[in-house]
Amino acid sequence: MSVSDTGRIARDYHWTASVLGFRFVAWTIVGTLFAYLLNVYLTFWREWPGAGSAFGPDGSAAAWLQVLIYLLSIAVPAVFVVRSRDRTLRQDNETISAIAAYIARFAFWVVFLVGLADALISFLRVEELLEFFVGADITTQLGRSQFRAPYVHFPLILASLILAAVTRTLGFTWLALLVVVAELQIVVSRFVFSYEQAFMGDMVRFWYGGLFLFSSAYTLVEEGHVRVDVLYSGFTDRTKGLVNAVGAMLLGLPLCWVILVVGLGQSTAIITSPILRLEVSQSGFGMYVKYLLAGYLAVFAVTMAIQFAAYLLEGVADFRGDPGGREQEPDVTQ
Repeated sequence: MSVSDTGRIARDYHWTASVLGFRFVAWTIVGTLFAYLLNVYLTFWREWPGAGSAFGPDGSAAAWLQVLIYLLSIAVPAVFVVRSRDRTLRQDNETISAIAAYIARFAFWVVFLVGLADALISFLRVEELLEFFVGADITTQLGRSQFRAPYVHFPLILASLILAAVTRTLGFTWLALLVVVAELQIVVSRFVFSYEQAFMGDMVRFWYGGLFLFSSAYTLVEEGHVRVDVLYSGFTDRTKGLVNAVGAMLLGLPLCWVILVVGLGQSTAIITSPILRLEVSQSGFGMYVKYLLAGYLAVFAVTMAIQFAAYLLEGVADFRGDPGGREQEPDVTQ
């Protein structure tokens, strides 16, 4: 075997190992993200002890099970990567992006369905028409978030999971239109009919917040975010891929994890607390969706973190010059 053949084999082995390594990192990011969310649910909603207590003097089986969830979030991606050696970086990039897109579609249907249903209930309560349709007892119960959330919101959230699976449009164009229509009807009803209620403004904020926070990951894929471009536009595709990969790891992912850890790390945290208490606005006849607005931040961080994991793979693929990316420009540095 010649020296050139030996060098080529060494390079091929190096590139194959690097592909597997980056794929493992990306899928581990996704796995640990969902493991963290599951443990947050078990700890604060199901009152499990938390993974950290497993290493204390009173470590219970439940605590060790939570530790096992984290270990599986690393082991499962490792097995998947090893058993799918033929998958490319771009294939994994597309799969991970599809996961982020599904979550975004799910969130869109939640804000659409819950927004319409809750606004209708609030309108009927304000106009004292709700009792005619559901009776006095249910009308009283619907005035409590502890009833409205599990019996109205949660079924619609489950329906949104199904709708997100059978639809492919992300719906952000429609959500933008809904925001405009909701704001327009406030203007018309206020200045033409002198009629305005708290739920009308709540609906605009509910949809407006969802539009900007849920579409962030999609905008990242489409290169739609504002970029302070001093040098980037002059880079070759290979250099752009390196910058994007490093930026995703050092800037994007840490930001998302800070939001999740600070917002969900304690029962009194800014995201966990409103959701646990099903918090609503001070206006009794407004929409009962304030706790979902807090959850918007979690959806934003989750979808962005998943998309940054995909962005990492895309950047590495561009750096390697793998086929299937943007139209390649000649690299004058080679």
